Amino acid sequence: MGLTAKDARGTVLAIDAGNSKTDVAVVAADGRVLGRARGAGFQPPRVGVPRAVDTLAEAVVRALAEAGLDAVAHVSACLANADLPVEERELAAALEARGWGRTVDVRNDTFAILRAGLPAGARPLGVAVVCGAGINCVGMTPDGRTARFPAVGRISGDWGGGWGLAEEALWHAARAADGRGGPTELARTLPGHFGLPDMAALIEALHLGRIESVRRHELAPVLFATAAGGDAVARSLVDRLADEVVAMATVALDRLDLLDEEVPVLLGGSVLAATHTDLDTGIRTRLAARAPKAVPLVVTASPVLGAALLGLDRVGAERSAYARVREEYA
Repeated sequence: MGLTAKDARGTVLAIDAGNSKTDVAVVAADGRVLGRARGAGFQPPRVGVPRAVDTLAEAVVRALAEAGLDAVAHVSACLANADLPVEERELAAALEARGWGRTVDVRNDTFAILRAGLPAGARPLGVAVVCGAGINCVGMTPDGRTARFPAVGRISGDWGGGWGLAEEALWHAARAADGRGGPTELARTLPGHFGLPDMAALIEALHLGRIESVRRHELAPVLFATAAGGDAVARSLVDRLADEVVAMATVALDRLDLLDEEVPVLLGGSVLAATHTDLDTGIRTRLAARAPKAVPLVVTASPVLGAALLGLDRVGAERSAYARVREEYA
């Protein structure tokens, strides 16, 4: 059954849009999830903002229809590629033009991981580092202060993420195979993942497109497995990623004056959520040295939950609504 206009007060349209998929939920003021939908990835840098928002619309319309609504009180959108404030403003304007809600907030999708990972009943206070295809970090406090990074790749000083790890692993393996670099088992395990005999065959297959470029992300788990087997080069890359994660987290904590506070540091995204032993241990050891009171927590909750919780923050929902929506995504 749909809601009346009166009943729709306080409803939230929660959107978590990543590069590979989009999740949408319509959440009532009491925390009930009234409609859900999943759609394709959100990639405005590749297709442009109008077409990217059209992709969102396909999932949004289905979720609203399931909820029996044409629009909601508030749209809480956590979007990949909303890396700079100017991009957030542009995307917010594009979503406002669709008329899905009376108010619209657009944030980078890392904020969804942060809000989803905070313990039940906790204030919106903490730092999140997300390592999936790329790497990013944000922090927030209950008074609205935030800390963030541009996170647009090497030009903004980034290193890491599944894509970056794969590129580094391939670089070291190629040089080991032709003699320019030191030996590493990666020269065997990377081509072996694709059933190929050696790096020369893998380089050719990638260069000529016989292996699609998007499949390079499959090599990050191979890197971790090779590191776990004792390979020094692979292990050095894992250690460097641990350094990067902790560097981002401690800088964000420092910007928010939280280095000496007991604050959660949320670790999310496919690379960190997998809790590879060497990486997870390395992060925790380094974080304990630089921010002893920080509490590292791995986030496995659906990011759209974070978008919903941010929306409930905005509409001033009752405490019970938070518990209810968390139960929906438990």
